[in-house]
Amino acid sequence: MLKHLSIKNFKGWKDTGNIELAPITVFFGSNSSGKSSIGQFLVMLKQTIQQPDRKTVLMLSGDKASVNLGTPADIFYNHDMNEKIQFEYEWDLEKQAEYGSGKSRSYDTIKFHADIQVNNPEVQYLEVNRFSYGLLQDDKQKLTVGMKKSDDGSGSRNYELFSEVEELKRTKGRPWKLSEPMKYYGFPDAALAYYQDADFLQDLNLHQENLFNKFFYLGPLRTKSSRIYSWAGTNPDSVGDDGRYTIQAILSAKHEGRKFNFLPHQQYRPFEAIIGAALKKMELIEEYKINRIENRQDYEVKVKIKGASEYVSLPDVGFGVSQVLPVIVQLFYAPSGSVIFIEQPEIHLHPKAQTLLADVIIDVLNMRENYKERKIQVIIETHSEYLLRRLQMRISDETMKTGDLRAYFAHNKKSGSVLEELKVDTYGNILNWPEGFFGDMEKDMYEQAMNAMNRRITERNAGYNG
Repeated sequence: MLKHLSIKNFKGWKDTGNIELAPITVFFGSNSSGKSSIGQFLVMLKQTIQQPDRKTVLMLSGDKASVNLGTPADIFYNHDMNEKIQFEYEWDLEKQAEYGSGKSRSYDTIKFHADIQVNNPEVQYLEVNRFSYGLLQDDKQKLTVGMKKSDDGSGSRNYELFSEVEELKRTKGRPWKLSEPMKYYGFPDAALAYYQDADFLQDLNLHQENLFNKFFYLGPLRTKSSRIYSWAGTNPDSVGDDGRYTIQAILSAKHEGRKFNFLPHQQYRPFEAIIGAALKKMELIEEYKINRIENRQDYEVKVKIKGASEYVSLPDVGFGVSQVLPVIVQLFYAPSGSVIFIEQPEIHLHPKAQTLLADVIIDVLNMRENYKERKIQVIIETHSEYLLRRLQMRISDETMKTGDLRAYFAHNKKSGSVLEELKVDTYGNILNWPEGFFGDMEKDMYEQAMNAMNRRITERNAGYNG
């Protein structure tokens, strides 16, 4: 699970400050306040790791990019390419790892930091100035190791390895400088040969890749439903950035026999039943089924809404069903240990369904698969007051713990975006509601009541005078 994140000089953010992350982290804010770019920063890192070119420091755009961030000038705060983009994040490993030759040299948490700069503002070539991995065991620093650009006056792009707490020893006869890092995070192969007991550096590259291979993104513009879906037995990694593989993911999970429950001794339910139960819990449908068209690798989705006697095709029900179905499927389809970032999961849902969606998200955290906890983390960018209110209520009734939720509000200021953490107490109360957090709903309700009272007084007095 990601524990915290901080970003400097990226898009509208001069400095996000330290963002503590929880099993459920929710970002709110006005339009153009920068809340979406925090999650998109993580998406950018994922698409960088997945693209094949080892020399591309950050993948900003492209045909296969999940987010298109333009050119290097577009991602620097105030387009100032003389600055450095700096970021840091910390995450827990799924199991303890070791470094070096000593058996006691173990770590269970990694803190990664990187500085990215433009080598030449005219060319806009991004390069790594420095990156480091901090290895921690039980929150205690065991080792810091990384690479930094060396300044030898030649203008060449050479790097050197550095370490703190413990020193890495050079292999004899290897005096030359290291080549540039792999992407924004990776030790080159030569580093393993140049230093003794350095095999674990490759492990650090893999830890980074494993983190983002289990990071999934679902955008706000999700594909429309269809009457026919093709599936040839493949297993998609996710529902896709726009949800286009939602039905294929359901069929894949059914084929693999994936089953879930809440309690250790509770009966397991198949994946497709869990999805149906979630949609019913949100009062969107009563039942659904996926039928294969005879002699074809095509399928049709049929749903039955409340009060109806017949099944209808998915495009024939409310648009909200097709828009939230990818959200629900992705939440349950992701493998254990995943981090899921969703933009506006509530889009096209009426207020009650938005409220009940929060309960489904809580179910995702509590669900077990194959007798094990899934340890899913959900990061949400949203405008939904109803979703937040239900999360608050679930803290108050002790369905959730206070530490399971982090909520932030992004303000758009002249000096750049500012992120404010919302303080939630053990009863679910938010102690520092920002001004205009959800418009002026409370003010409107108060003024409506006062206007109604004043009108009644006026009408009553007019009756007496008449």
